[in-house]
Amino acid sequence: MKVAPHRLKARQVEALKEGSLSDGGNLWAVARGGSKAWSFRFTSPVTGKRREMGLGPTYDVSLAKARELASAARALLRDGIDPVNNRSDEKAQLKRERGISFEELASRYISEQSAGWRDQRWPSLWRSSLEKHAYPVLKEKPVSAIDTDDILAVLRPIWTTKTETASRVRSRIERILDYARTQSWREGENPARWRGHLSNILPAPGKVTQGGHFAALDRKDVPRVMAALSASEGLAAKVARFICLTAARSGEARGAVWSEIDLENRVWTVPKERMKAAKEHRVPLCDAAMDILREIAPLREKEDGLLFPGQKAGKPLSDVAVSKALHIAAGTKAVTIHGLRSTFRDWAAEETDYPREVAEMALAHAIGDKVEAAYRRGDLFAKRRQMMDDWEKWALCDTRSVDTILVTG
Repeated sequence: MKVAPHRLKARQVEALKEGSLSDGGNLWAVARGGSKAWSFRFTSPVTGKRREMGLGPTYDVSLAKARELASAARALLRDGIDPVNNRSDEKAQLKRERGISFEELASRYISEQSAGWRDQRWPSLWRSSLEKHAYPVLKEKPVSAIDTDDILAVLRPIWTTKTETASRVRSRIERILDYARTQSWREGENPARWRGHLSNILPAPGKVTQGGHFAALDRKDVPRVMAALSASEGLAAKVARFICLTAARSGEARGAVWSEIDLENRVWTVPKERMKAAKEHRVPLCDAAMDILREIAPLREKEDGLLFPGQKAGKPLSDVAVSKALHIAAGTKAVTIHGLRSTFRDWAAEETDYPREVAEMALAHAIGDKVEAAYRRGDLFAKRRQMMDDWEKWALCDTRSVDTILVTG
């Protein structure tokens, strides 16, 4: 039943201790737990459901002012507008008008999301990539004003030369701008989205020339480079050899700790927290890999200490140091540590009869086909051990006989 407005006196509101009093016209004074505030109660013209909108505390909003606010809300209802929704729209508009810079919003996003990221390095990697590639264009720009031309100004200089980096930067910008829209800092479509937008402008990352890929060592050069690495007494050279013999990622090997190594069964188990696919990965260790572990055993300080410690306590050897050791051994900077995984994959495909899935499992690649993933729940460990032993034979063979080796799986 509708009640005409202006039924209360100011002293009645002041005397209210607990409960509620109606002023009519959907306006109520509500006292709960020692606090007292104005409330506008109504049925939403949008959803047909009962709703309640706070108009402020009675000590701050007078009876007369509360009636003005209630009158304005009733006017919106007559026009078929939900007052709560309208207030949210007004706040969002005010946010957009005030603006927030891309740098500030990116910092907020990283801070809020980092607690849920499994790799503790990601916040610093996000910040460094944005500082290097995005901030020169977007740093001070209000997120509400960022458009497609701005995104292209960030991506075009690196799209064909640093394709993987450019793809990561684009994805990070897209997520930050999605966050901005959710937080009402901007509206409209996301100018950094790929599908149906940037895909119509930039070539697909997978089709860009090899400039964006990791440079890989030719498989026939592996024995020569491994011999050069073996001749070095440096720890970085040992890491490079270990990475080659295990087909591991640089970060996985450099961050390995002794508690992950089962010396008796010759197995290295990388926990899911350190894996790209967030899944535990078992690595069979060949004779040469075990030899490396024996070589570095004197460096072991504690049970869970790093296999390859860096100069700073508790920190692993840097990727830069390992890359430098590889460059010296190879006699060129045109190869990368990560490229050793591609070298291994090329060897498995071109020089052996091992099934594709065995090599993919050795590289800890995610299985793209859901049906294949459902049927193959094991990790093909026995077959992978045989394959890694054969890879060791290739990697350490006499360079004069490498052309004559054919391995069958």
